[in-house]
Amino acid sequence: MTASTSSPATVSAALASLTVDEIAAARALLVREGLVGENTYVSYFGLAEQDKRELLAEGATPAARRFRAMLVDMSSGASHDAIVCPAEDRVVTSRLLDPAVDGQVPVVLLEFGLVEEVVHKDERWLEAMRKRGLTDLSQLRVNPLSAGVLSAEESGRRIQRCFTFVQKTPNDLGWAHPVDGVTVIVDVVTREVLDVIDYVDLPVPAEDGNFHDPDWVGRPPRAGLKPIEITQPQGPSFTIDEDGVISWAGWQLQASFDQREGLVVHNVSIDDDGVQRPILYRGSIAEMLVPYGDPSAQRWFQNFFDGGEYLFGGFANSLELGCDCVGDITYLDAVLADNAGNPRVVPQAICIHEEDSGILWKHFDNWNGSSDSRRNRRLVVSFFMTVGNYDYGFYWYFSLDGSIAFEVKATGVVFTSAYPGAGYPWASEVAPGLGAPYHQHLFGARLDMMIDGHDNAVDELEARFVPRGPENPTGTGFTQTVTRLGDETSAARLADNSKNRVWLVSNPSAKNRLGGSTGYVLYPEGRPVLLADSESDIYKRAEFASKNLWVTPYSPEENYPAGDFVNMHSGGAGMPAWRAGNRSVDDTDIVVWHTFGLTHFPRIEDWPVMPVDTAGFVLKPHGFFGRNPALDIPESTSDHCAPGHHDHH
Repeated sequence: MTASTSSPATVSAALASLTVDEIAAARALLVREGLVGENTYVSYFGLAEQDKRELLAEGATPAARRFRAMLVDMSSGASHDAIVCPAEDRVVTSRLLDPAVDGQVPVVLLEFGLVEEVVHKDERWLEAMRKRGLTDLSQLRVNPLSAGVLSAEESGRRIQRCFTFVQKTPNDLGWAHPVDGVTVIVDVVTREVLDVIDYVDLPVPAEDGNFHDPDWVGRPPRAGLKPIEITQPQGPSFTIDEDGVISWAGWQLQASFDQREGLVVHNVSIDDDGVQRPILYRGSIAEMLVPYGDPSAQRWFQNFFDGGEYLFGGFANSLELGCDCVGDITYLDAVLADNAGNPRVVPQAICIHEEDSGILWKHFDNWNGSSDSRRNRRLVVSFFMTVGNYDYGFYWYFSLDGSIAFEVKATGVVFTSAYPGAGYPWASEVAPGLGAPYHQHLFGARLDMMIDGHDNAVDELEARFVPRGPENPTGTGFTQTVTRLGDETSAARLADNSKNRVWLVSNPSAKNRLGGSTGYVLYPEGRPVLLADSESDIYKRAEFASKNLWVTPYSPEENYPAGDFVNMHSGGAGMPAWRAGNRSVDDTDIVVWHTFGLTHFPRIEDWPVMPVDTAGFVLKPHGFFGRNPALDIPESTSDHCAPGHHDHH
């Protein structure tokens, strides 16, 4: 039941995180070939993974590692998409983008600082600020936002649309004081303000929100909380090798890091009676969309693709023991390229630990008098990142019962606006005169499934109500329907919790001991997908977010569900383009795409810093094992658990 006859060590080496030496060698190659000059910024740099069918083929030797670079010349706006191979000392491919057709490479850090400098000199903006009594430039922060779809006059330009906030002192939380109603449009290549539109004059909210200042909070730290100590005196139960391959309690997986997707897991498998059985070839969050629901003239365009536009992996935090992760923690650094193309190391970006997660299984039997319980624990592989005002933690969980879960923890500061008045239908009032527009956080998981091998299929399982009749004479019967999703059209699905709708990914040629196909079920949370009209700009750019499930045949070119170049793209790329051929997804090498997330109507309690809110999904074995795989978990031996408790009836 193994999916590969290549050496696991060579496969993991081919998929490992970037190294400092690889980045330096690739940069030297790009400079030599004239692709990186003094005005060139490296927007994205990452591993161009080898086609898995070649990498995992019998007797295969992995190809030399190749890297993808997205480049922009900030003096001319010319952008390139290049593949380089330092081991072969060559540029494999290089393509000049046509921004009007292709879209733009992702945002570079230069653009964040640049807009404020340019806007501060513009007389139209200065007049709009003076009109509001705002004359101290040192207090006025200009916040660049994704441009979205460009107008005919803007086509081909590299644009940022900007809002203004007041930061009273260097220590002040500027998000508390939005200067709402003024939108500034900046060309970041020509470094000019194209337009300043003063739509509406709304009062700037005055109340501060300085949660980070104990004096502002105004009360001492809460008393009475005794320490909780989490210790593993004998150390953790997992091991990690030099390529990031983690072994824990029968699980094996490889953790790596990408500037666009952040944490990536590869070759997830689990031991079943001495056989290491594959489940997932590659798992990542391949796109992340934060669409805002206020259609007013000054902010209707406000939508952020934190993956495709901002490359959220590049904003990974360095984690601190005891603050961000608790327990016996192992950290891995993230090695990235900066905008100059030089290596940049984020220390302690990935946190790996195990944690108790409650009861695994338990039963007290009235007939034979036995009483048994086991505690569950899970391996946690996570990272945290900050994109603008929001902070997100991404957590992969691997449990003793064979389940895999993914959870996003969203926190940080809500994006703010002025609140026009009672009954405003598009935002909450979170402080006096301070609004927080309604919005969503939608995540696109890319799950390259490998249940006992490459050829998998997806069935939709639903609870079926059976009306009273000859088939169900007492009216008490109910059953389950199983529907094979045979092609890309039929596999575009919404969750429906009223029908207990879930999706079973199985291997038709691998059978369990009862003769059924081995599989894993994807359990969706079933919250809203994209709440935008199908004719809207954002829907056309983010069609992947309109369904909870898509299934496509594996293709090494199909990695990002909103397309490769999301920044200023007019739409139709990614999922809608791939699905146009309506390919078969039955009993073949498939990728499962799952959209999940939060629809956020901000509460007063979300201000000034938001307590964590969570979203995610679970994959559970379904006919994968021959019985409960956690029967061999030993009893707990801690001081809290009386030894031999099952002997006392």
